[in-house]
Amino acid sequence: MSAKRQSKSKANGVSRKRNKIVEDEPPVLSEEDDDDDRRSDDDDVDELAEDNTSLRVKGPDHIGVVLLTGGTNWDLNGRKSMPKGCKSVGRNLYEPHLFGPLKDNRIRLVVSSCNSSHTIFITEEGKALSLGRNEKGQLGVKDLLRRDIPTPIEGLPDHAIVNAATGRGHTLLLTDRGAVYSCGDNKNSQCGVKSKEPVVTTAMRVKYNGPPIVKVGCGAEFSILLDCKGTLYSFGLPEYGQLGHNTNGEYIERAGAINFATVKLPKPIITFVEKTKNKVEILPKPEIRDFACGTNHTVAIDDHKKAYSWGFGGYGRLGHSEPKDELQPRLIKYFDVQRSGVKHVACGPAFSIAINEFGAVYLFGQMSSRGEANMYPKPVQDLHGWNLRSIGTCSIGLVAAADDSCIVWGSGTSSGELGLGELKKSSAKPCEMKKLDGLYVEQVTCGSAHTFLLARDLSEDDKDIIASMPEYKPVVA
Repeated sequence: MSAKRQSKSKANGVSRKRNKIVEDEPPVLSEEDDDDDRRSDDDDVDELAEDNTSLRVKGPDHIGVVLLTGGTNWDLNGRKSMPKGCKSVGRNLYEPHLFGPLKDNRIRLVVSSCNSSHTIFITEEGKALSLGRNEKGQLGVKDLLRRDIPTPIEGLPDHAIVNAATGRGHTLLLTDRGAVYSCGDNKNSQCGVKSKEPVVTTAMRVKYNGPPIVKVGCGAEFSILLDCKGTLYSFGLPEYGQLGHNTNGEYIERAGAINFATVKLPKPIITFVEKTKNKVEILPKPEIRDFACGTNHTVAIDDHKKAYSWGFGGYGRLGHSEPKDELQPRLIKYFDVQRSGVKHVACGPAFSIAINEFGAVYLFGQMSSRGEANMYPKPVQDLHGWNLRSIGTCSIGLVAAADDSCIVWGSGTSSGELGLGELKKSSAKPCEMKKLDGLYVEQVTCGSAHTFLLARDLSEDDKDIIASMPEYKPVVA
């Protein structure tokens, strides 16, 4: 919750609590009925797999070696001080290091987010490993202990894992059959499972029986799914309209206390709108091709390369020239006026990035507390001419793989996540990460205060550059 909203709540003498009622709550079942229902769910998944024996969700083609820069004290990352009972283990890495625990492994995908202090690794064989903070069970390893060494996630099926997403305290995992599993913080129903427990410590299948899912995404306390037919589904906390269901779920529980009705199961987002000063027009339901989640907002692209955004609107992160929250997907008119379609989007805590079909990069929102707030998409001239292929967003900025280099941009207190060295920890303008000169980075992902990079190691030159890097060997907490 923003400071602005907190002060407003206090001024009104209202306490804003969460998670007292649940939207779409299934009927109460006896233990026997619940077991039968669970078996039925599993049968549905098996039938779906049998009906689509030739259908597989495809993950990335690239494979590489994992590099790390930034904070490695997972319990401290993104916080001002260590929580009680946690050991202060780990140090800040101010330049890229070879990640020792996985130096002999072939990794296909690394996943974290600007809200997360944990990371998911997907191996060449489709196995999922987890690392980092685990106080909400987000690592899926049956306990709440942090992991400094990547550890296999418990409860997953034999099917290959092809993608994943991380929130502040929860994780989603996507199989090649289009099924989704989740673990971690479920206080606001962001795991989308039938369990009423606030914490899910092993991966459980999300309660969903529709068309196969092809992409998953997480905000801080909400989740988004995209199916193969272009329909989005959301569940979790709706406080700022981030679920796109035309409500923030707010209700008065009693005098002086406001709560939010969370959405427990995946619910389709069906209404998309275009707004002008005088009217709101409901648009034909688009076929969504891609999306990205920030802390409390989402930006999506349809098959005509139109962009939509919804959720928390502070600092202009939705690109509508106003800071209002949007409770349902709203067309970003700027790109229509420019007559340029959007081919890729990325979201940070309070900003969004869009790349149009000509390769131009646009920023809307506020990248750091010291920076300017762009109320609508503005081109980033310093990135003109760069071919950005992978973008990771952290709490202070972004890291992007581009051509044969890596671009970083951000200012503020840094733990080394920009990889610029100990003397220059941040940059107010986009610049190259000099330590990676000559190395082709396939993919980038950022957490709240750390960055993982997946580097190509096919040529002898690639291997020589990687071999010259310092190796990070974690101290086990």
